[in-house]
Amino acid sequence: MEIGHRGSDRQVMSQINVTPFVDVMLVLLVIFMITAPMMQQGMQVNLPKSEAKAMEIKDEPVIVTVDRSGKTFIEKAEVPQGQLKPKLASLFASRSKKEVFLKADRDVPYGEVIRTMAEIKGAGVERLGMLTEPAGSK
Repeated sequence: MEIGHRGSDRQVMSQINVTPFVDVMLVLLVIFMITAPMMQQGMQVNLPKSEAKAMEIKDEPVIVTVDRSGKTFIEKAEVPQGQLKPKLASLFASRSKKEVFLKADRDVPYGEVIRTMAEIKGAGVERLGMLTEPAGSK
């Protein structure tokens, strides 16, 4: 037995190997970058053109859509006739910002859009915005 020798020449490594963690994060980043543009909110409608400036959006607003056939949707869920007001009221019961954006197809009759706006305002919504396409777009 040698004097001064402590058994083994190995030392404990006190650093964490972060390489696998970084690899996983980079793969997730690539996946999210590819899938993010594919995600759309609301229904596809033919919006009217406008030269107004875009509104500044701070939080995720609720989007109510009226399609060409007059059907009403909250995000992508269809809402039966006359049920918009109670559904929005229950949706905004837990939210501090009561903000809705209305997307109405340009071929929807004006009276139908006004009726929808009245239901939205009747649900206690504080801010109601209309979505349009810029005048220069196709």
